[in-house]
Amino acid sequence: MKSRPDMNEERGLYLGTEIDEKWWRRYTKDKLFARGNGKYWYDDKAFYFLRDLTEEPITIPLKNIIEFKIGRWHGGRWCCGYPVLKIIWLKDGLRLSSGFLISKEIDDVEKTISRIQR
Repeated sequence: MKSRPDMNEERGLYLGTEIDEKWWRRYTKDKLFARGNGKYWYDDKAFYFLRDLTEEPITIPLKNIIEFKIGRWHGGRWCCGYPVLKIIWLKDGLRLSSGFLISKEIDDVEKTISRIQR
């Protein structure tokens, strides 16, 4: 699925995906290993993150999301104290945690979480 112009896209940074929230256990399948800048959006089906210079977004189905967290680092990367959106989700029997830097303000991250949950 490619980016759609009718969706509200924002810039962000993908920090990687961990297995069982362990920074040393990175998930490497399904193009989830490479970190990078890009844009994100969400709809009533999924959260999407399209890294720059790629054609297909990372897709996290909303039905697979079990929790949202906010931290200060993810996947062994510290983000200068900025809030990191952590999406905890299930895939292929694994509990994954995908990290995104979507704003420097914690209030913005909390608002995004609320909108996704609606």
